Amino acid sequence: MEKGETLARVIYLVSMKFHLIASGSKGNCFILQNDKRVIVIDCGGTRRHLISSFNKLGIDINKIDLLLITHSHSDHISQLPVFKNCLVYSPVYLEKREDAKILRPRQTFKIDKMVVTPIPLSHDSGITVGYIFECNNEKLVYVTDTGYVHSSNIELMKDADYIVIESNHDLTMLMNSSRPQYLKSRIKSDTGHLCNEDCAVVLEKIVSKKTKKIILAHISEETNTYELALKTNVDYLLENKRCDLNNDLKIVAARQFEIVSGGIDYEESFNSDYSISSCVEWVFNV
Repeated sequence: MEKGETLARVIYLVSMKFHLIASGSKGNCFILQNDKRVIVIDCGGTRRHLISSFNKLGIDINKIDLLLITHSHSDHISQLPVFKNCLVYSPVYLEKREDAKILRPRQTFKIDKMVVTPIPLSHDSGITVGYIFECNNEKLVYVTDTGYVHSSNIELMKDADYIVIESNHDLTMLMNSSRPQYLKSRIKSDTGHLCNEDCAVVLEKIVSKKTKKIILAHISEETNTYELALKTNVDYLLENKRCDLNNDLKIVAARQFEIVSGGIDYEESFNSDYSISSCVEWVFNV
């Protein structure tokens, strides 16, 4: 018994902890902590917001182990100079970081015991990837900026403990908006962004009893609402997946600039003064 308890304690200490600190057309940035490692996905938004958020979380922005880039749009790489002291991995060449290591979709690599798998996405920015992180029986999926999710990725994304996925727009709101037709066509195309309904369909295929938290990300402030994104996804999952949902499942619709955190040891180790009370969220009830 003592041996089992010791093992459980070790796994607890190295469990994942994560923070989505910016998500949307004005900037994107995600932080993953595992043991002593700090990994950042994308670095868009304002310099002030990123630095302020890192400070609130008690993370030294100058001591990041690795910055992973998803693609080259400015809302994902605008603050590259802020991360000048860390290694950068990217699926594409970056003018501001010529030393960035080029990674290939589906070519896994390891960070200590963590296995990282870049997965190919469909977006109008050359090569675009999402990331899957696996360590100590925990799995986190990060997928934004894609017009659709290819069936070959579904198997890789299944049974994750944590899922960050875009629910970018409501199709009716998009088509009724004042945006020019070419932009509407781009957004709803296979190289654009996932709408609420398409996001829900993907979630229905990959969510399992193991899934503890879903963060709906990259939500449009003009052609969607946080409440609508949440309702569309929750209603679809309840209708099609109710019996396969974790009793503690939480789904959060992330605002553009607020901190949404999670992970097994998050509640006990994170300073509650910085938790976000305005989150649009849903918690499963048996």
